[in-house]
Amino acid sequence: MTDTRRQTQLRGDRPRKAMRVGARIGPTARRIELGIELRRLRNEAGMTLEQAAKGLGISETRLQRVETGGLPLKQVGHLRTLLKRYGVTDEDHIATLIQLHRESGSQEWTSFASTVHPMARTFAGVESVAHAIKAWHPTLVLGLLQTKRYATAIFEMEKMHDETTVEYIEQSVRLRMMRKELLTRAEDPVRLWAILGEAALRHIVGSADVMREQYAEIAALSELDNVTVQILPTKESGYRYESDFTVLDLGGALPSTVQVDVAWGAVAMSDKPREVGRFSRRFNSLRATAMPPDRTASYLTYLSKELNDD
Repeated sequence: MTDTRRQTQLRGDRPRKAMRVGARIGPTARRIELGIELRRLRNEAGMTLEQAAKGLGISETRLQRVETGGLPLKQVGHLRTLLKRYGVTDEDHIATLIQLHRESGSQEWTSFASTVHPMARTFAGVESVAHAIKAWHPTLVLGLLQTKRYATAIFEMEKMHDETTVEYIEQSVRLRMMRKELLTRAEDPVRLWAILGEAALRHIVGSADVMREQYAEIAALSELDNVTVQILPTKESGYRYESDFTVLDLGGALPSTVQVDVAWGAVAMSDKPREVGRFSRRFNSLRATAMPPDRTASYLTYLSKELNDD
C-alpha cells in the first residue's frame, strides 16, 4: 500500500461509512453518547453539576463520570429527573434518550477491563468504537501492536514495583490481546497510524527472541491496508514529545478524544476540541520527522539482524 494512499485514508478524504447500529455501536459507545447529550443539555440549562445532582441520590462526581461515559446512569428515573430539570419536554427526544440508557446498560467484553484498572474499561470502550487511531509511543511498543510474549514480559517487569499478582498479569495480557483484534476483525477494522520511537524497538523486553518475534509482528501488521507504522530514529533531528498519546477518531457520531499516559499508571482523556487539536498537531509533527512508512519493514529486518549478530 502506498504512503499517499495511507495518508489519504487517515485524513478521512475518502467517503466514510455511516455507523451501523448493529455493527459498531456497543454499550460503551451508547453510554458515551448519552453522557455527551446529558452534558450538553445541562450546559444549555445553565446548571452546574452540583445543581443537577442535588437531591438526585447520586454525587456530582458520579454525575460527572456519567457525562464522560465512565459510568452508567443506573436508574431510568434519574434520567427522567435530569431531563425534567434541564427543561426537555419533547417526547421523541426523551424516548430516544431512554432507549440509549437501556442499550448502554448491557454487558460487553470491555466490562471485564475494570478488574484490571478502573480507567481501562472506559478507554477500551472508546477505543473499541474508534474509526481511526493515531498513536505515538516513544519508549515501548504500542499495545495494539504487541505480541502476547512481549506484553507478558512488560507486565512481569512491573510486577515487583506494582505488587501485582499472576492473575492480574494474565488478565492484563488477555485484555491487550482482545484490544488488538480491532485491527484484524473482518468488519470495519480500525485504521491505525502508529509512530514508534526507535528506543521502543531497541530496548530488549523479555529476550532477544521475544524482540525478533515482536519485530516480525509489527512488520506483518504494517502490511494490512488499515495499519501504518512509522519509526522515529533516535539520531533524527526534529520534533519530539516525551509521553505516549493516542488520538481517537470516533467517526463523527461521537467527538474525537485524546488519551495521554500520566503518572501512577493512569490515563487522562479529553474530548475538548482544543486538546484534541493540540495533540493532532503534535502527531503531524512527529509524522513529518519519522521515517516514511515504506521503510518500516526493512528497518525492522535490520534490527532483527543486529540481534542475530549480537
